[in-house]
Order: sequence, then C-alpha cells, then structure tokens
Amino acid sequence: MSRSLKKGPYVDAKLMKKVSKLAPGDKTPIKTWARASTITPEMVGFVFGIHNGKQHIPVVVTENMVGHKLGEFSPTRKFTRHGGKMMKELEQKTTQSPTT
Repeated sequence: MSRSLKKGPYVDAKLMKKVSKLAPGDKTPIKTWARASTITPEMVGFVFGIHNGKQHIPVVVTENMVGHKLGEFSPTRKFTRHGGKMMKELEQKTTQSPTT
C-alpha cells in the first residue's frame, strides 16, 4: 500500500541533512540504511551507498528515480539460477563449445 497523500512521502530526516551538507556534483557516497526513504529531486546527482543487509551498494540517483524508494535499487536477494535437467544440458553445451 502506498503512503497517504495527506502525510506526504517518507524521507529520512538524517539522510536529507547529509544531502544538504554536500556540494552539488559531489561523488562521495552517502552511506544509508534508510531503504524505505523516497527519492526526492534534491537527491539527483548524488551517490548513495544503500545497505542491502550485507554491504552498501553504490547507486547514482538520476531524474527517473524520483518518487521511488531507495531500497528498490539495492536488491537483497542474490539470484543464482534456475535448475533442472534442461539447464544442466545447456551448461554442458556452453562449456564444450569454447574449446572447439
């Protein structure tokens, strides 16, 4: 569910304080754990180190990201691959083809 329009978007106060202190165009990553914070137009052009539960993923904020949450750009789960018999056969073909 989205947040009530009456309340407005959630933006972490500490994060906005850090953004306002930096000069425009500064590429120093701002470390944050506030994945639920909404991206505002003031954040465009800055680099954020968004925590995914294990490490901080560097994300450069662009105009297209305004209105989205920071956590959307730092995935928490690592996709390995789909398994199965067909996948195993495809892998064997690809490992054999570079040698020929």
